[in-house]
Amino acid sequence: MPGRILNRTSPIFDSLESKWENLATQRSIATALTLVFLMGMVVIEFNRRGWLPAEVAEHIPDKHFDAIIWAFTLLLLAEVISLIFALAQSVATAVGKQLEIMSLILVRQSFKELSKFPEPIEWSDGVRHQVLYILSDAFGALSIFAVLVLYTRLQRHRPITQDLTELSSFVAMKKLIALTLLASLFVIGIQVVSSWNQGAIEGSLFNALSQHFFEIFYTLLIFADVLIVLISLRSSIAYPVVFRYFGFAVATVLIRLALTAPHFFDAALGIIAAIFAVGLTWIYNRAEDAHLDEPG
Repeated sequence: MPGRILNRTSPIFDSLESKWENLATQRSIATALTLVFLMGMVVIEFNRRGWLPAEVAEHIPDKHFDAIIWAFTLLLLAEVISLIFALAQSVATAVGKQLEIMSLILVRQSFKELSKFPEPIEWSDGVRHQVLYILSDAFGALSIFAVLVLYTRLQRHRPITQDLTELSSFVAMKKLIALTLLASLFVIGIQVVSSWNQGAIEGSLFNALSQHFFEIFYTLLIFADVLIVLISLRSSIAYPVVFRYFGFAVATVLIRLALTAPHFFDAALGIIAAIFAVGLTWIYNRAEDAHLDEPG
């Protein structure tokens, strides 16, 4: 029975991945983001001029920078879907994708702080703290980006086993986990939208998605990482492999903590997670080289 399930889910996953990574799909996403940004600018301007009904206006911000946040939030949602597909290809690649998303979240927070400035933007004592927050988030994102360059160069993507049957089974299991995460993604989105609609979550819908959605998803991702570790034990119980997978789960935990950490700590935790992933990869590569150099 498990074998049948894996045989059926792999083609479904491959088909969805192919459609998602299709150039036409990526162009459609870019077009949608552009339209959301432009329509957001128009709707916010209408709200500033008092042209919207009161029941609609209460859910629309009055700062044009919020239109950037709306587009950025949808971009992050698209990146999360790409992360899920990457998880089935390589856990190391998925961790790199998580760090990419973390850096984009920090950039988004910089724009979010800008929405607290008056329009047109001008300096005042009331925005002094916002400037410090912007600097912290911006340089935190830049630091993660820099560490990611090194992390990507260190990747070797060696299979955890030379047994093709075991390797195929492991990849199929990761695809099944990825499909489960993909389904959970939509369930989480529906729950967040429903909670916001019932008034349980304050603020705009995009703020609700950007905060609660990512917090819930990354918590779920931690359990998915641990599950992949346990499944990998069927193919290899070598200490470096086991430690590497559990280490990647720790990196996910650090990123999850960064999502809810206060200003300055969020950027610091993101950078620490990136440095940890680089250190883990470098040491693992050295361990693998030492193993290959051992006499047979």
